[in-house]
Amino acid sequence: MKLTIRKDDKGMLSAYVTKKDLEEPIVYIDGAQLWGALITLANGWQFQLPELAADTTLPVTVEARRVAGGGE
Repeated sequence: MKLTIRKDDKGMLSAYVTKKDLEEPIVYIDGAQLWGALITLANGWQFQLPELAADTTLPVTVEARRVAGGGE
């Protein structure tokens, strides 16, 4: 599923789920860095992010795999 990862003025990360027209804050990152980690959104959805370079600039759109949440 395509996600656009962004950072706001306060440094908070969020993910926009293109297919669902939904933007949610990223509330948990299960890993030492964002890329390649399992992330959890505020609505409970979890996505496995792809491996990218640590210095990848935001915003960026990636293909991520949803591993939990949503029921659809």
